[in-house]
Amino acid sequence: MLFHSTIFGPIRSRRLGNSLGVNLAPNNGKICSFDCVYCECGLNADGREDHVIPSRSEVKSALEEFLKQTTEDIDSITFAGNGEPTVHPEFEEIINDTIVLRNRYMPKAKISVLTNAWQISNPKVARALKRIDNNILKLDSAIQSSVKAINRPVNPEFDLDAHIKDMAQFCGTCVIQTLFLKGDTVDNTTDEEVSALLKAYARIQPRMVQVYSLDRKTPFSTLCHASDEFLNDVAAKIKKLGFSVLVTP
Repeated sequence: MLFHSTIFGPIRSRRLGNSLGVNLAPNNGKICSFDCVYCECGLNADGREDHVIPSRSEVKSALEEFLKQTTEDIDSITFAGNGEPTVHPEFEEIINDTIVLRNRYMPKAKISVLTNAWQISNPKVARALKRIDNNILKLDSAIQSSVKAINRPVNPEFDLDAHIKDMAQFCGTCVIQTLFLKGDTVDNTTDEEVSALLKAYARIQPRMVQVYSLDRKTPFSTLCHASDEFLNDVAAKIKKLGFSVLVTP
């Protein structure tokens, strides 16, 4: 499922409330530094030819127009959409514009970014993420081979240890989001996987950990939802580490 505009929604989010989406990827294509097996937008190489991304001015104009006209209360202005928002070359500047517009038109709304975190080694991206309310970083596994199987980073030199080290720069402020699933070739619900994730959480020291499972159609029909019992068991282990946890079945 693609989002066919720069501003979409608002939609009711399981974790963010009434969420107004901001899509920094093409309206009819996908650009992402990961190629996750469960992505609701489909796979990177599925034949779509649209590679045109909105400019900073276009994003600002579209967001301001919506905020000026809406009568709805927005809980979160959320950067998500058709791929990875932080790969946009004007990401930091767009975040700066969004903060100004939020303060002017919707001061109670939070600004959230859903990111796979691969670009956080870029100082401009890290600086922008430190200015927002909800810096939500994806970490589905703390085992290199599993990340390559589940998230399938497009960079063949992907280094998970360096990736987790970069996440730790947001100590106490970021949210870590982990999706648990099973399939023919992927499974991050094993004891080994959970143990590795717990060690990674302890290293990153997030403000919160969000654990959840599949909720929408995925590119592969063999993928299965993790049980509510499993999610609650993992949440209990995370709480023992001293972190706040949100479970979304």
